[in-house]
Amino acid sequence: MARFRSLVKWGMSNDIDLTALRAAIDQETRLTERVDPTAVARFRATFDLENSPASANVVPPLFHFCLCQPAISTSRLGQDGHPTLGSVQPPDALPRRMWAGGEVTFHHPIGVGQSVTRTTKVTDVRLKKGRSGTLCFVTVHHSLESDDVLAVTERQDIVYRSNKPTPRDARPPAPEGERCRKILVTEPLLFRYSALTFNAHRIHYDAPYACDTEGYSGLVVHGPLQATLLYQFASDICGRTPDVFVFRSLAPILGLGEISLRAEKSKDDALKLWTATAEGPIATEATAHWS
Repeated sequence: MARFRSLVKWGMSNDIDLTALRAAIDQETRLTERVDPTAVARFRATFDLENSPASANVVPPLFHFCLCQPAISTSRLGQDGHPTLGSVQPPDALPRRMWAGGEVTFHHPIGVGQSVTRTTKVTDVRLKKGRSGTLCFVTVHHSLESDDVLAVTERQDIVYRSNKPTPRDARPPAPEGERCRKILVTEPLLFRYSALTFNAHRIHYDAPYACDTEGYSGLVVHGPLQATLLYQFASDICGRTPDVFVFRSLAPILGLGEISLRAEKSKDDALKLWTATAEGPIATEATAHWS
């Protein structure tokens, strides 16, 4: 707690109530959902996986992002499409929410038709002073059990920041990598993924809002969507699904059009992956590990 008192002393928090933010730490929520085969089919269709070799009885990797999402009433959504009530309430000074990254470990397959329970716990809330201003980082841990068997553990990193766009230093173009796959980002792809994950954040489907209110230059491509594409790419390259997948967002991908999935082997037999637009910097980077 001393670390957070020092942040207040340095004037980083302004009107941010750290006590209220940290009240969510260690509180658990639990949601249960039965895996609907129709939802799995829609996920496969969204990513053009209908003809890919896979067990019909096992959900595709990272499909769990779509499971056990809170069913928040439309009347309880804020202007940006996010719920106005939740486990952690962003301070008024930092209303912009972004999924900054995470780590996923796969323990056991999730079967189609099985009952999945997700236990969620906020484990840390901290402020950080960066060149772009004050940021609020929230760490969330999820544990998913499929028919009472541990299937997935996940760390999710969320960041809240100012509503005003901040200038960024020019970043070098992303490296080409040893392998590359081109993906066309379209409005239907972004809409379908938002629907699959019950994510009403308007930056992903409402271009006027994303540009005029949030200050982006186009629609924002979901971080988890990019992570899912990279995971599928890693699986295709190595012929089997990774056991551990770590990813983080370095820069947003804005607007529609072609993006690249790129990869290269690392020294420890892991696979490094990243997304980028033509001549753009690394957007989302990831590392895939196999046992």
